[in-house]
Amino acid sequence: MTVLAPARLPLAPTRAGRRAWVGLAVLLLPTLLVSLDNTVLGFALPAISAALTPSASQLLWVVDIYPLVLAGLLVTMGTLGDRIGHRRMLMLGVAGFGSVSVVAAFAPDAMYLVGARALLGFFGAMLMPASLALLRELFTDRAERRLAVAIWATGFAAGAALGPILGGLLLQHFWWGAVFLVNVPPMMLLLGLAALMLPESRAQAPGRLDLLGVLLSLLTMVPGVLAITLLTEEGFSATMLLFLAVGVGSGILFVRRARARLAAGEEPLLDVSLFASPVLRASALANATTMFALTGLLFFAAQFLLLVRGLSPIDAGLVLLPGFLVTIIAGLLAARLGRVFPLRVLVPTGLGLAAIGFLLCTLLGGPTSVGLLVVASVLIGGGIGLSETITNDAILSAAPPERAGSASAVSETAYEIGAVLGTAVLGGVLTAVYRAVVQVPFGASPADAHAAGETLGGAVATAARLPGAEGIALLASARAAFVTAIDVTALVGAGTLVAVALVVLLGLRNRMR
Repeated sequence: MTVLAPARLPLAPTRAGRRAWVGLAVLLLPTLLVSLDNTVLGFALPAISAALTPSASQLLWVVDIYPLVLAGLLVTMGTLGDRIGHRRMLMLGVAGFGSVSVVAAFAPDAMYLVGARALLGFFGAMLMPASLALLRELFTDRAERRLAVAIWATGFAAGAALGPILGGLLLQHFWWGAVFLVNVPPMMLLLGLAALMLPESRAQAPGRLDLLGVLLSLLTMVPGVLAITLLTEEGFSATMLLFLAVGVGSGILFVRRARARLAAGEEPLLDVSLFASPVLRASALANATTMFALTGLLFFAAQFLLLVRGLSPIDAGLVLLPGFLVTIIAGLLAARLGRVFPLRVLVPTGLGLAAIGFLLCTLLGGPTSVGLLVVASVLIGGGIGLSETITNDAILSAAPPERAGSASAVSETAYEIGAVLGTAVLGGVLTAVYRAVVQVPFGASPADAHAAGETLGGAVATAARLPGAEGIALLASARAAFVTAIDVTALVGAGTLVAVALVVLLGLRNRMR
C-alpha cells in the first residue's frame, strides 16, 4: 500500500521591500540598453550604408545577426544561469557587451561589423534571461510581480524611445560608431550596481548541462532563420531547402531528446513540458509577433523618414517618439487591466491595434505621410505594450521558481525569434519589392547600378554622383519604389498580426470552455 505524504501548504508570498524595488531599477538597465541598441542602429543604417557600402544582404545581416545569435543562445544561457547563478551570468554579459560595443564602433567594413554584432548577441543572450529570472526572485507576490514585470517591460519601450532621439543627436555630431560607444558607460554602472543590489539566484539541484541539447538548439534556430532569409531574398532554392531541413530535423530531435531526459528523471536543456500549457504557448506566440511587428516597422520607418521624406535624424526620432511613449503607458496600464480582463481579450486586442497601425502604413505615399506614420506608430506601440506585459507575466507564472531561468528564456527567445523574423521576412519583402520596382538610369556604372538596385541608401548615394537629370530620375524612382515596397510589407505585417490574434483568441477560448 502506498502511503501519501502530507501535503505542504504553499508559503504565503512576502511583500517586496525597498531593496527589491531598487533591484528592479537596476534590472531595467540591461533591457533598456538591449532595446536601445536596436533602434539606434536602425537610424544609423543610412550612415553605415554610406560609410561601409554593404550589399542589401550584408545590410540585412548587420541588423539580423544580433537577434539571431541572441535567439539561438537564450535557452542555453537561461538554463546555464539556473546552474551558475543568474547574477553571475548577468555580470558576465554586461562586461562582454560593453567591451564588444567598443569593437563594433570601429568596424572597418560591413563583415567586420556583422561579426561584432554577432558577439553582441552572444553576450546579450546572458543579460535578458538573467534579468527576468532575478526579477522573479525579488518579487514573490503575484500582484507586485505583475507590476514589476510591467515596469521591467517598459525598459524595452523606453530604450526604443530613447534610441532614435539619442541616435539623432549622436549622428548629427559624430560618426556612426558613436551609437555603439553609448553602451559603454551604462554597462560600467550596471556592473557595479549588480554586485551591490541584486541577490544571487540559482536552481538547487540543476544537474549537468545538456551539451548535445545546446548543439541541437543552435542547429534548430540558425539554419531555420537562414532558410527564411534565403527564401525572401532568392525564393526556393536547394540551399534554402537544405537549411530548412536541417532546422526542422534538429528541432524534432531537440524536442525528443528533452522529453526522453524528462522521462528518465534527467535535466533537459529546456523543459518542453512547459509548453503543455496553452496559456504559455499563446503567450510565447504573441511575444514573438509583437517583436516581429516592431522590428519590421523600425526597419522601413527609419529609412522612409530619413531618405524619402528627407528629415534629419533628430526630427525622424521625434516622429516615432509618441509611439514608443504610448508603448510605455500601455504596458503600465496593462498591469491594471489584467486584473479585470482575461488574457484571451487583452492579447488579441493589442495585436488588432497593431494590425490597424500597419494598415495605415499603406497610405504613406501622400502629403500627410509623416502624420499618418505618427498615428500608425502610436497604434502599433499601444498594441505591443498592451500585449507584451500580460504575456510576460503569464510565461513567468507558468513555471515553478526553480525553472525561472528556463521560463525567462522561453519569453526572451520568443522576443528574439520575432525580432529576427521581423527583419528577415518584412525586411526581405521590402527589399524584394524595391529591387523589382526601382528603375536605374543606363548612364550609371555597373557598380553604381548594383548599389542603387540593392538599397534605397545606395540609390541616394548613386543619385548624388550622376549628372542632373539622371540623378533626379533615379532618386524619384528609388523613393517611389520604396513607398510601394512599404505598402506590400505593411499588408504582410497586418495579415500576420490578424492571423495570430485569431489563433490566440480561438485557442484560449476553447481552453476556457
